[in-house]
Amino acid sequence: MRDTTGTYSAGGGHSGMRVAVIGAGIVGAVTAYTLCRRGAQVTLIDRDEPGSGCSYGNSGAISPGSVAPLAMPGILKSVPGMLLDPESPLRLPLSYLPRALPWLARFVAASRASAVADAARRLAALHAGAVERHLALAREIGVPELVLQRGHLHLYPDEAALAKDAGGWRLREQYGYRFEKLDREGILALEPGVGPRYRIGLFLADHATVLNPLRYVQAVVRAYRARGGALLRGHAGTPQRADGGWSLTVDGARHDFQHVVVAAGAWTPPLLRPLGVRLQLESQRGYHVQFQGASPTISRTVVLADRKIFVTPMEEGLRVGGTVEIAGLSRAPDPRRGQVLERIARETFAGIGQAPSTQWMGHRPCMPDSVPVIGEVPGQPGLWLAAGHGHLGLTDSVNTAVRIADAMLGETRSSAAA
Repeated sequence: MRDTTGTYSAGGGHSGMRVAVIGAGIVGAVTAYTLCRRGAQVTLIDRDEPGSGCSYGNSGAISPGSVAPLAMPGILKSVPGMLLDPESPLRLPLSYLPRALPWLARFVAASRASAVADAARRLAALHAGAVERHLALAREIGVPELVLQRGHLHLYPDEAALAKDAGGWRLREQYGYRFEKLDREGILALEPGVGPRYRIGLFLADHATVLNPLRYVQAVVRAYRARGGALLRGHAGTPQRADGGWSLTVDGARHDFQHVVVAAGAWTPPLLRPLGVRLQLESQRGYHVQFQGASPTISRTVVLADRKIFVTPMEEGLRVGGTVEIAGLSRAPDPRRGQVLERIARETFAGIGQAPSTQWMGHRPCMPDSVPVIGEVPGQPGLWLAAGHGHLGLTDSVNTAVRIADAMLGETRSSAAA
């Protein structure tokens, strides 16, 4: 199941194939690069700078062991807390509840044991070999220093807190991900700056971290353009059928392609709705706080598992990210979410001191079962989807790109396409 070859296949022979990729986040950028290096004539389209959206603010985790979907058995019990507790890791403002109900109904249905098992199987297949493939990609595009191989340390205050996540850890074991259980002394041996709240650690030694997700995306796009890929800044409209392929209007100008890949994140559903494509995708609004100059506080990704917070040592400071807020695309960020992250971080890691901080909020595109939609749209030949990766877009970007390229170009080069 797990591909650990660390290869990143080259190709060619498709120089006449015109492909557009809408969305220059990590998924779209790597997809454009992969298609380009296999010989397709690719245009990458985004209204903003590559990597400046959701990819900019993520926690940098390459986490192939994250095979447990967000909707796990018993999630329904947490709904009252989502509505009432402003500090809940999973937050749903009461005013957004009517809009969210259709997605929430599917989310709760996805928490059935059989649905969880199916989602975990599909996620495990998509995650396979992710660390090795990112290492290979980073070397190829000239930024090997961005991938930190020091594992992920998940922390719990006590056995009761750990027991709440037992299902997720069983799924990791089922799919071959090994971890070491640590006591307080073992935690401090790895990360001396962790405060006294945390007494139990689970260490995944084979996981990794990207130390600057924005610079990573920029490096991918730079390598893509060096291979002849085109970058088009502007707002892309809904794809339209034209001459056996597809046309796109970008800021009033028409462009024709044989294939279009939509990797527009949380903005994918409104883009495709006029075509009758109903994608049950919702924005997981995620927040981070970044402390400038505090990155030496920890030396690897540390997960405060009871609070669903990822803490990562970035090139530009310590990043503390987390929370899932279901509140749509238009609502303004809630500064209280960032304030909670900042308070918890300062309470947990003494090394932060008085380091100044900044806040960020972005839209992570999430399917109810946490499984992204990857492939050609049924009944719409030449129209492809790469959307719904939730908080695992970085982890799954390379394997998503390989799946799209294998299927579009009629090749089978990797087990990631299985």
